[in-house]
Amino acid sequence: MTPIEIGLVSIVAIVLLIWAGVYIAVALGMVSFIAIWLMRDNIDLAFALTKIAIGDSVMEYTFATIPLFVFMGLIVSKAGLGADIYSVMNQGFRRITGGIGMATVGANAVFAAVTGSSIASASVFSKMSVPEMLRHNYNPRFAVGVVAGSSVLGMIIPPSAMLIIYSFVAEQSVGEMFLAGVVPGLLLAVAYVGAIWFMGRFTPAFVGGETIENADLMEWREIASKTLPIVSLIVVVLGGLYLGWTTPVEAGAAGSLIGIFIAAIRGKINVKSFWETLIETGHITAALLFLITTASMYARMLGIAGLPNELQAILTQNNFDFFWVMVILVVLMLFLGTILDTASIILIVVPLFLPLIDNMGLSLVWFGIVAVVAAEIGLLTPPLGLSCFVIKATLDDDRIKLKDVFLGAFPFAFVMLLVLILLIRFPALSTAILN
Repeated sequence: MTPIEIGLVSIVAIVLLIWAGVYIAVALGMVSFIAIWLMRDNIDLAFALTKIAIGDSVMEYTFATIPLFVFMGLIVSKAGLGADIYSVMNQGFRRITGGIGMATVGANAVFAAVTGSSIASASVFSKMSVPEMLRHNYNPRFAVGVVAGSSVLGMIIPPSAMLIIYSFVAEQSVGEMFLAGVVPGLLLAVAYVGAIWFMGRFTPAFVGGETIENADLMEWREIASKTLPIVSLIVVVLGGLYLGWTTPVEAGAAGSLIGIFIAAIRGKINVKSFWETLIETGHITAALLFLITTASMYARMLGIAGLPNELQAILTQNNFDFFWVMVILVVLMLFLGTILDTASIILIVVPLFLPLIDNMGLSLVWFGIVAVVAAEIGLLTPPLGLSCFVIKATLDDDRIKLKDVFLGAFPFAFVMLLVLILLIRFPALSTAILN
């Protein structure tokens, strides 16, 4: 077999292994190691490249962003800031049709700015938002669909684990990727709110619900006590990055320290829970670093096989311009989204297209936002829509089937696709803050 044939077989093998339940890092590392061994008929070279992959990835100083932002997200969740911002958002949208759904989107957007996890958002707001909407006679499918759709904001609005992973795969600045995710994330949140208004106006049966006219109004002091902690975190983390006062590592450290103070003042943390948070941070960090190391190995395997160059040659020979390259990329990611998780899609597809995008003179920061949004649509599509499974498992309500979650999430997946098209058509939306 030629190196290109081995490379193609390796990609198929990785997809099949992940689909069969093998942990993505194991699949990437094992298949890449064997493929390099076969292509060069030299096992020592495979071991040498493995050593280089480790040295060039997890030993970098910037990888300290991972444990710091993971810890910040965990400590913020324990401090109960998600529930606080949700109650404030409910106050603002209470008199609008679909208002609780809009409040869920708004709260998810703010919560995403300090957690960076779609799964955490799906779990937290499944417990808070869905019961509240059902209590006010919302359509159960709409209720779970809103939570599923808005949960993906956690992977787009910084600090995002997917943006961190992409930044290392594409060798881009973590800080620039974070800043690039702000406008697209807010755009998607606004699009969700607009979609809920549209559905409430033209398909009221799908939304259901009732406005809350007689709810007790919060005093300004209570609103401030619920919003200032999370706002301060956002200002410190993103404001410091935007103004250039802090590096991503320093921003993560500052955010973590503030998160500890907030949790301590609220009495939400003690020595035992603090230690448990540290242990959980270690587990998540180890998994992510293992993933990035094997992804580096996979990228080297693709380079040795010559697959990126071969892909570029095929597209050039067939006169495929920017439009068709984007169509192929999005269709491929949407297809893989039905069988693989977001991280797997990014780690498999991005290294194939990176050289092509770079040679076309396009921004790799912009491409990262497009890749993450495209891959995130898979969180809402069957059969593997991870956010939908998390919501179903968290609710544990026999009245709501997994089918209801997927059907409820469909309109929001469609909105994501429309936003993705906008981001492709207008790259400045992703790079505006950087200019």
